Amino acid sequence: MRRLNVNGLQREVDVEDDTPLLWVLREQLGLTGTKYGCGIAACGACTVHLDGVPTRSCVRPVSTIEPTEKIVTIEGLSPDGSHPVQKAWVALDVPQCGFCQCGMVMAASALLKAKPNPSDQDIDEAITNICRCGTYNRVRAAIKAVAQGSTKSAGLSIQHVDGSVT
Repeated sequence: MRRLNVNGLQREVDVEDDTPLLWVLREQLGLTGTKYGCGIAACGACTVHLDGVPTRSCVRPVSTIEPTEKIVTIEGLSPDGSHPVQKAWVALDVPQCGFCQCGMVMAASALLKAKPNPSDQDIDEAITNICRCGTYNRVRAAIKAVAQGSTKSAGLSIQHVDGSVT
């Protein structure tokens, strides 16, 4: 039996030591907001916080997690969607299909906690998640809106391949 601190609750799970955290969260604990995308920690759909650090849960065996380490999933970030990053995502219509977005939100919220006013370079370095819909401009705009404290004045500027901006 393994003990995990998930979203502020002590949970016990009976799994093999090499079971990825992602499968424990989804299959044993029913927390399906964290998604399976690639299984090799490349896409980021499975991103959770482990003691505040964005962590790809698809490759993290539960045997490497101490009972005192705090795991936060998208469900634990804000059960009612009131986290500033979640609000910005909605206000700026960031998701298209939405599959990768829970991982994106987790990566963005960790970035903003570590760097409340991130530069474009900070965003590029922290947001390594892959979005097949290509919502990267909206992700950047949402992160900047949260940093500025308002999604009302957030503008989305898209530079097209022909050089024009909308």
